[in-house]
Amino acid sequence: MTTDTNLSPEQYQQKMQRRKEVQAQRLAQASKEKGLIIVNTGNGKGKTTAALGMVMRSLGHGFRVAIIQFIKGAWEPAEKAVLSQWENQLEFLAMGEGFTWETQDRKRDILKAKQAWETAVSFINNPEYQLVLLDEVNVALKLGYLEVKTVVKVLKEKPEQTHVILTGRSAPTELIEVADLVTEMKLIKHPFKEQGIKAQPGIEF
Repeated sequence: MTTDTNLSPEQYQQKMQRRKEVQAQRLAQASKEKGLIIVNTGNGKGKTTAALGMVMRSLGHGFRVAIIQFIKGAWEPAEKAVLSQWENQLEFLAMGEGFTWETQDRKRDILKAKQAWETAVSFINNPEYQLVLLDEVNVALKLGYLEVKTVVKVLKEKPEQTHVILTGRSAPTELIEVADLVTEMKLIKHPFKEQGIKAQPGIEF
């Protein structure tokens, strides 16, 4: 296989010119604009972190953003402290009570998830919010706290220009099918599971 390092300067320039032409053609054809349904799933780290990157971009553009955290909520994440400076643009609601093995109360977990979902729907259907992040909602779906068909129905009927991000491992097939962008974070190594290194500020929280 020929690599770029084996090409002459002329060959490399010709290759890059062809690539530029292909990219220009793709950009010319990509004329649509719509609010996206974005799913970050998989058993690797970084699902929420990637979503928060999009939150930062949206805030930088002056958009209004809502973050609703399912499952999480028993502790205050550092991201909330940082994002508080955008309080006029951002609603950050941690509506869970922690991991299921901590709460140990399925009925209450279901109640909290449904309350979080009702709040999420109000933001999704509010055209003043350009981006809504449903953090760990995929976990609530996996555990049966919410019905997949209910979530999918709201996503299909959302305002046309609203972006919705759904994070958490084990995203259901029905959600993946309706999404515009799906990213799977793959776990290769993990410091806690393999080395016994505890969660650290700035990395996990």
